[in-house]
Amino acid sequence: MEKIVLVLAPHTDDGEFGCGGTVVKLISQGYRVVYVAFSAAEQSVLPQFPKDILRHEVLEATSTLGIKAADCIVLNFAVRKFPELRQDILEKMVLLNKEYQPEIVFLPSANDTHQDHLVIAQEGFRAFKKTTMLGYEVPWNNLNFRTTCFYVLAEAQLQTKINALQCYRSQQHRSYATEEFIRSLAITRGTQISQRYAEVFEVMRLINK
Repeated sequence: MEKIVLVLAPHTDDGEFGCGGTVVKLISQGYRVVYVAFSAAEQSVLPQFPKDILRHEVLEATSTLGIKAADCIVLNFAVRKFPELRQDILEKMVLLNKEYQPEIVFLPSANDTHQDHLVIAQEGFRAFKKTTMLGYEVPWNNLNFRTTCFYVLAEAQLQTKINALQCYRSQQHRSYATEEFIRSLAITRGTQISQRYAEVFEVMRLINK
């Protein structure tokens, strides 16, 4: 049977930051990765860019990771409004669960302080509670983070993650969008387990079938 991994990104680029290298690794191992961004954050796009630019950038970025265009889904929830739209988001997740029946779900940490990220974490737990769920790290939002699961990355996998994030030309002004930061974080997490590079996750639920 097809092995499916579901990446839940509150906004375009969150999934690449949180688990881009792991996505590359899993695809190389034969998994099909489906990426769902709940918002293209039109309200947050800088004025010099078209409002829909993130919809184009996410397709380029996820393609760089190896995700098929048909498996990159961008929804229309308004940025910073997720708490008000909680029930609609949950219902969409329930449908995603029925359609894809994923083996692993990657989603934000339950300790993420961004209101949209926290809703995806909380409602994701409700919708996918019978599935392995790993919370990914976005350090600029995490008050606390439990380093309970590591995916070791090769140089090529890390570089592909960096290349994917560079597709977001409209987001290059952000301090955490630099190759230096992305690579440094991978080195830090790798050092914790005596490896060169790694991405780290919080185990929200682990199902061993």
